[in-house]
Amino acid sequence: SGQYDYVEFVAEYAPYDLHLLENLGRTVELFDSMTSMMKVEQELRAYLASRAIGAGIQNVLFSDVRTAEDVEDCVRAVRAETPETGGRHGTSLRRGAGFVQDYGAPAFVQAMEDVVVALMIEKAEAVEDLEALLSVKGVDMVQFGPGDYSMSIGHPGQYDHAEVLKAEAHVIETALRIGITPRVEIYTPEQADKYIEMGVKHFCIGLDVFLLRDWFKSAGKRMGDILAKL
Repeated sequence: SGQYDYVEFVAEYAPYDLHLLENLGRTVELFDSMTSMMKVEQELRAYLASRAIGAGIQNVLFSDVRTAEDVEDCVRAVRAETPETGGRHGTSLRRGAGFVQDYGAPAFVQAMEDVVVALMIEKAEAVEDLEALLSVKGVDMVQFGPGDYSMSIGHPGQYDHAEVLKAEAHVIETALRIGITPRVEIYTPEQADKYIEMGVKHFCIGLDVFLLRDWFKSAGKRMGDILAKL
């Protein structure tokens, strides 16, 4: 479509294998103006992040962080293991090494520095200690997760609950004050207005499973109404 800057593979919710992951990286590279992000779950986050980057996926969204120590682990999983960068990402013979051309080279170290480290703030503990989490060097982007957060405070599914909305505003305002880029997940372009007023400039719009669900529901109802008249 040429309308988007990047595509996100929400791997936390999807079945996949390592062959599929590499083919996703190859597909994105067919489009000069397109990059990619992968959302990884809390367990094995270092392994999943290194595999995503090695497959050619340039940016990583880490879910379920709770403490500053969790955030430090996320950053180290991405950055190269050099005295200057302090990461734990060693060089490897994967696609991210430029088909061996950048194996162990300064270009590889720089590529790891260029990876966007994004965090999901979606647990009560993370919101309570938010400033400490976002103050960890190397964090580039943050997104509030109302689903997990509402559950973690005892109001599952109540995304419009006053405490949930207050926490969302707190995450956005704190990120902007510290200098971290906030991102918001929306379902229609019209939902962006209130966040733009808050200073948000980055958005994730639309999930394929939701788009399909909405179409199936609306089209099925319309078809049922037509058949009911027979």
